[in-house]
Amino acid sequence: MKPPRFGYHDPETVGEVVQLLGTLENNKLLAGGQSLMAMLNMRYLLPDHLIDLNRVTALDYLRESGGTLQIGAMTRQSDMEFSALVRKNCPLMDEALPHIGHRQTRNRGTLGGSLCQLDPSAELVTVAAALDANVTICGPQGERNVAFVDFPLGYMTPAVEPDELLTGVQFPIWKAGHGYAFVEFARRHGDYAVVSAAALLEENAEGKVTRVALALGGATAVPLRMTAIEQALLGNTVSESLLRELCETCREIDAMADVHSPASYRRQLATSLSRRALLLAHERAVAARRTPPLARDGNQSGENRS
Repeated sequence: MKPPRFGYHDPETVGEVVQLLGTLENNKLLAGGQSLMAMLNMRYLLPDHLIDLNRVTALDYLRESGGTLQIGAMTRQSDMEFSALVRKNCPLMDEALPHIGHRQTRNRGTLGGSLCQLDPSAELVTVAAALDANVTICGPQGERNVAFVDFPLGYMTPAVEPDELLTGVQFPIWKAGHGYAFVEFARRHGDYAVVSAAALLEENAEGKVTRVALALGGATAVPLRMTAIEQALLGNTVSESLLRELCETCREIDAMADVHSPASYRRQLATSLSRRALLLAHERAVAARRTPPLARDGNQSGENRS
């Protein structure tokens, strides 16, 4: 099929975009187009106006500032994938990015497009949930910041009003030497994950957990933080038997069921993948403690692209 007829607009500034959003009814924003173009071709969406963000250069940046990794909404996933700044400050994201679609997908796909599509199986959505990201949204009243925990209003429904757009995301940087892991199960390479797990772990010199985050993607309608497991791990020494016991609580989640898998299968995947992610994060934290800081960071380099 072919897309419906629509008016095309290509603004160059965020202000122009906000003005168009406020004056054009039944509009859609075009970022990378990896999801939108397919929906248009299948007539799943029938917009009267398409607002192309690709000329808004102010939305394309990647920098470190104030203890956060700041990434613009129009930053390409491939730029993030090959960024030394991402690799150094956010290894969890660096590990998740190659799972997104295929090379062609990441060459066009953007951070903002993925988060606003808000597919619960999308890798960057799960990463943002694990990292407690903050999202910057711009509209007629100016900018506002939304904690990512409040960003999903429901299935594929972000907390963005019709006259607003997402402009950037801030990812808190965890302490150097922390453990991390992103694992997923997909039917084929490049498919959305049936279930994914993102884990972050900090341990003290005695091996006690001092900070932990565990997020599941694809299991429920919105990304899910496993706070009960996180709280149970704090102050404890990680062991495979402890993780096996704690991750059994994943069998109690209200998992989705669809044509790809029943809810029971998603609960099983959530149980095994969460355990695997936490164990790998722990192993990396242990290895980091045994590695001198200069050896650990010597091959990392920073960048500031805007």
